Amino acid sequence: MKAYEFPAKITPEGKLELPESLLKRLPNDQMVMVIALVSEQTDIEEQATWNRLTSEQFFAGYDQADAIYDKNLMRSKA
Repeated sequence: MKAYEFPAKITPEGKLELPESLLKRLPNDQMVMVIALVSEQTDIEEQATWNRLTSEQFFAGYDQADAIYDKNLMRSKA
């Protein structure tokens, strides 16, 4: 069994619109299995939460003692 991953569109009539390049690869008159993955608002919110948490954890590990590296970096650029 082969698997193809591709973006597709649901038409206003409720039909799945497949890319022409994929249709050329699929054999005619044959049953296929279709798995539809749909982005949900919660997925977007969850990703934003992970991004925020990652930033918070990164900066939580930053200590004022690390500022010495910032000063040395600024001198080397001057």
